[in-house]
Amino acid sequence: MSENHHVLLLDFTDRAACRAAFDEAAHLPGLRQSAIVERLADGTLDFPASQVRGAGAPTVGAGVVGGLAGLLGGPIGVLLGWAAGTAIGNAAESWRDHEGGAGLIVLSEEVDEGHSMLVLDLAETSPDPADALAARHGSTPRRIPAAELAERVKAARRAAE
Repeated sequence: MSENHHVLLLDFTDRAACRAAFDEAAHLPGLRQSAIVERLADGTLDFPASQVRGAGAPTVGAGVVGGLAGLLGGPIGVLLGWAAGTAIGNAAESWRDHEGGAGLIVLSEEVDEGHSMLVLDLAETSPDPADALAARHGSTPRRIPAAELAERVKAARRAAE
């Protein structure tokens, strides 16, 4: 089966069930990122938990590649290559985090007062593992294609300008 990149939304009225599902979701195959969005009874938003699988890997990897490239320049070349690679990798991670935050802001409109929503960024080869997780925690999953969410974020940015 082919891979499908989705954002999966699980709505909860029980905050504890949402947090338990968040903890269990860390083991889903294809998980890229996850977060909890809560709308409190007074209407304010809270983002009590989030995680990114492989956080730090681009920064470290780019630093190592930069350091190896700098071997030709001796010890100073290694240091400068490592520093430049790390800066580039960190910039890439910062951009990814910024885009993920913008997606959560757009999705926050869909969280009702007193509810929690578990947001999962998944590259799925099968919907079965995520559907089973949702069923175990008393929620019904709703899938949004990642490309569709990216378009909604772009539209929100254009509207804000």
